Amino acid sequence: MRKGILSLLAVGVLATGGLTACGDDDKASDPGTGSNTKKAKIGVILPDSKSSARWETADRKYLEQAFKTAGVDYDIQNAQNDKAAFQTIAEQMITGGVNVLMIVNLDSGTGKAVLDKAKSAGVATIDYDRLTLGGSAAYYVSFDNVAVGKLQGEGLVKCLTDAKATKPVIAELNGSQTDNNATLFKQGYDGVLKAKYDSGEYVKGPDQWVAEWDNTTAGTTFEQMLTSTPNIAGVLAANDGLGNAAINILKKQKLNGKVPVTGQDATVQGLQNILNGDQCMTVYKAVKQEADAAAKLAIGLAKGEKGATSQKVTDPEGKREVDAVLLTPKSITKDNVKDVIDDGYVTVAELCTGDFAAKCATAGIK
Repeated sequence: MRKGILSLLAVGVLATGGLTACGDDDKASDPGTGSNTKKAKIGVILPDSKSSARWETADRKYLEQAFKTAGVDYDIQNAQNDKAAFQTIAEQMITGGVNVLMIVNLDSGTGKAVLDKAKSAGVATIDYDRLTLGGSAAYYVSFDNVAVGKLQGEGLVKCLTDAKATKPVIAELNGSQTDNNATLFKQGYDGVLKAKYDSGEYVKGPDQWVAEWDNTTAGTTFEQMLTSTPNIAGVLAANDGLGNAAINILKKQKLNGKVPVTGQDATVQGLQNILNGDQCMTVYKAVKQEADAAAKLAIGLAKGEKGATSQKVTDPEGKREVDAVLLTPKSITKDNVKDVIDDGYVTVAELCTGDFAAKCATAGIK
């Protein structure tokens, strides 16, 4: 959809991932103990389906399961990376009677506008996965994103050590600069790599952000990196999509499998690249845990209960502490790809197709 050209019809048909998924009104729970007399109704806005498959294949599925089990009414929509659509969807949800709004912002500016509007309408708000800087969300549910980046940095170091690399030149493909998570990931992996750069053990190479986590842009960016610095020996890619974009360029030069590449999200593509030897690691974030934690919080708030969290994060822009739930990520290499299967995040049928059947068997995946 072209930016800024929006109609109510268009909002209803924002690609496949943008279709509304609603619970049945007659199954909505009574708000119970709260002073709010409205039915419990939760609105969720997902960001897109292009930057990572997880939003539609995992988050939507697990949130729906949790809401259905609780018997609450819900509305899950995907903005498909359209800021105008994001705001329109939020307005429709607020006027449509949600008493909790959970968002994954496209950027902090758009997110803040939506959260402020919800707050002024008396709607409880949750930042899901990404913190909205300067925003007003009462709660934040995510993973420890600095820890995610640290695992990526440590994973790349291990892969280079195993390869006995000498003074490797490292390229960094960071996520979108408008996503606070990308900043936190970078903080984590730069914390690992800086010591290597400072000691002279590694050489810092090209280091660029990829706007909107766009994989096509990442491919173009990495091709330019490799042209200007042909001796790149390691790639810190912030997620599996960016990693795959780099791998495709490395394949053109027959360097895939020789230059370690990191990732994140434990996507089917990322795991297949690991089994193939083209990607050295990914970071698995058990999205079901994240979705369940956010759903539990949202359901309680929708019923008029006060949310209970045990952690806080600092919003440096808003200069405030936000009540938070932060989960623990896990590093995945060829040795433990099976853990992602065992957890039910990816199925054997999805992963072990065609030539990957034999590679799955070798990895103990059946």
